Amino acid sequence: MKLNNLLTLFFAFLFFSINGQTNDKKALFTVDNEPVYASEFIKVYKKNLDLVQDESQKDVDEYLKLFTNYKLKLKEAKTLGLHEDANYLRELNNYKKQLAKNYLTDSQVTEALVEEAYDRVSHDVNANHILVKVDENAEPKDTLAAYNKILKLRERALSEGFEKLREEVHNGQTVFGEKLGYFSGFRMVYKFENAAFNTPVGEISQPFRTRFGYHIVNVLDKRKSKGEVTVAHIMVVEKPNDSLAEKPENRIQDIYKKVEQGEDFGALAKQFSDDKNSAVKEGVLAPFSSGQLRAKEFEDVAFALVNEGDVSEPFKTDYGWHIVKLIKKNPVPDFETLKPELVNKVKRDSRSQLIDEALIDKLKEKYQISNTPPVGLEYFVSILNDDYFSRTWKLPENLEAEIPFLKIGDKQLTFGDFANYLESQQRNTTTKMSFNKLVSNKYEGFLKQSLINYQEENLENENQDYADIVTEYRDGLLLFELMENTIWNVASTDTVAIDNYYEANKSKYVSPERIDAVVASSSKQKTLKKVGKLLQKDMALDEIKSLVNSNDSVEVIFTSDIMDANHQALPEGLDFKKGVSKIYKHNGAYVIVKIKEVLPEAQKTFEETKGLVIADYQNEKEENWLKDLAKKYPVKVNQEVFDAVKNQLKNK
Repeated sequence: MKLNNLLTLFFAFLFFSINGQTNDKKALFTVDNEPVYASEFIKVYKKNLDLVQDESQKDVDEYLKLFTNYKLKLKEAKTLGLHEDANYLRELNNYKKQLAKNYLTDSQVTEALVEEAYDRVSHDVNANHILVKVDENAEPKDTLAAYNKILKLRERALSEGFEKLREEVHNGQTVFGEKLGYFSGFRMVYKFENAAFNTPVGEISQPFRTRFGYHIVNVLDKRKSKGEVTVAHIMVVEKPNDSLAEKPENRIQDIYKKVEQGEDFGALAKQFSDDKNSAVKEGVLAPFSSGQLRAKEFEDVAFALVNEGDVSEPFKTDYGWHIVKLIKKNPVPDFETLKPELVNKVKRDSRSQLIDEALIDKLKEKYQISNTPPVGLEYFVSILNDDYFSRTWKLPENLEAEIPFLKIGDKQLTFGDFANYLESQQRNTTTKMSFNKLVSNKYEGFLKQSLINYQEENLENENQDYADIVTEYRDGLLLFELMENTIWNVASTDTVAIDNYYEANKSKYVSPERIDAVVASSSKQKTLKKVGKLLQKDMALDEIKSLVNSNDSVEVIFTSDIMDANHQALPEGLDFKKGVSKIYKHNGAYVIVKIKEVLPEAQKTFEETKGLVIADYQNEKEENWLKDLAKKYPVKVNQEVFDAVKNQLKNK
C-alpha cells in the first residue's frame, strides 16, 4: 500500500482518533463488554469543535453513532489480526520515521533560521554572478585551481567592471556568467542566497562555494518583495475539434470591447470565460506571488497593473488568450501568519544541515557522549586496506563483534555494529584519503545515525504529542486495511452484485433534460429584441453579428452548446421548448435563447455511470456490514453518562 493512498481515509478517521484515556474512568459505552470512556469521547469531540459548534444537541447523538461505528471497525480489525500483518507494520514504521523528523530538530536554531527566512522572502535581490564550475568531490588540486581562478576573476571584476568581465568569460561549460534578475528567499541554494543577501548593493562578494563550484556575486539592487496579487481573468481557449468555433483571438477582442464599453467584468467572466473554475467566481483567481505561476507572461501582466480595477489588454499565453483585472495587491503576510510555511521550507532546505548539527550537539549532551573518539577506532584503522576505495573490502573473519564500542542511554553498541556500518558505507566513498581520516569521518556518521535512531526509538515514550499522532495514524491505517479488504476491493470486484444493484436502482442514474441551443448575450435589452427577431428568421450567427456589432462596438456575443439547466449561460427558470425564448436578466446582462432541439431525460447505461454505481453499492454494503458488526460486538451505551456528557458539551 502506498502512503499517499491512505491520506483521504486517514484524515476521515483522524476525526475520531485519540491516544489513551484521561483520569475520568466513567464508561460511556462498551463494545463487546470492552469499555470506551467518556473522557475519550469528550476529548475527541472538543478537538473537532469547529465542525459542530453551531449544531444542535442532536448532533452529539449523531457524533456518538459515528464514534461507535469507528470502535466497531477497530474491534473487527483486531479480531482479524490486521494489526499483526507485516505490510501494516511496515507502513506504520515508515510513517513513524517520517513523522519523527518533525520532532528530531533543534528548535532554537530552527527559530533563528525561520526569522532569517522571513526577512529574505520579504525582500528581493537583483544580482548577476560568475561561476567557475568544479565537482563537489573533485581532487584537491582541481578544487584549488578553481578557487585560484575565481580569485583572479574577482580581482579583474574590481578593476575592469563586473558586467564586461561576465560577458567575456562566459563559455557555458567551465565558466558561467549569468544575469539572475530579482529573486527572494528559497529561490537559490542557501549558500548562494546568503552571499547575495549579505553583499551590499553595488559590491562584489568574496568567493564562495556551492555544490556547483566557486562563485562571485555582483549585487545590483535590493527591494521589498512585491508580495502577492489577486486578479480576475477571462480566458478563451482554442477548440481545435470544433470547426464552427470562433477564433479565440477574435472572441477575446469582442469581449475586451465590451469591457471597454463599461460592461461588468465579473458578469462577462461568468458568461464567456473558458476557465470554468474561476468563471463562477467572476473570474477571480487565488492570490499568487512572483515566480509562482508557470505562465510568466500572465504573471508579468498581473503585477504590471497598478490600480485596483485596472484591466489589461488581451494577451496570449500557452494556455490561451486572457484579459486580466487587478483586484488587490497583497503585501507579504506578517511573520506569525507565514511562520508554519517557513518552518516546513527551512526543514526541507539545505539550511536543515545547520539544524542537524545543533541537534547532534544537543543529543550528545543529553546522552553524555564524549567528543573524544572511542579508543577502539585504532583497531578499525588497522584492518582497512585499499579495497575499501574499490568497494570490495570485507570484514575480517576473526572480528570480535561483541566487544563494547559505544553506549547511548541504555543501548550498548558493539564493534560489530560499527564494523557493519563501515562495510556498508564503502559504496558512498569515492575519494581516497588516509585510513585515519576515513575511520574518523565514518565514526562521525555512525554516531549521528545512532543518536538519531536511539532518540527515534524512544520518542513515543518521551514526547506525548508525537505519541498521540502515532496512535491516530496507527488506528487510521488499521481501518484503511480493514475497509480495503472488507468493502472496497470486494465491492469493486463483485461484478454480479454490482450489476444487480444497477438494475434495481436504475432510476437513480438518469441524464437530465438538455437542449441544443444558442444563447445571445448583451448589456442592452433593445439589442436583444432585434437579435431575437433575426434568430426567429433562422439567420446565420455571423450575419447577425455583422448587423449588430461593429469594429468599434460589440453589442452581442453568442454561445452555442448542448446545455442542461445548470449551464453558466442559461438563465434560471428557462422553459425548455423549441423556439426563441423571451429576454431574461442573467449575470448582470440580458440573454435570449434559441432552442433548436430538446433532448429528453434519458436512462444512463451501466458503463456511463459505473463509478457512481460502484460507490453507491459500496455504501450500501458498508451499512449492512456495520449492522452485522453491531450484532457481533454488542454496543451498550450508558445513557446516564451520555446525558451528562451532552450537558457538559452544551455548556462549553
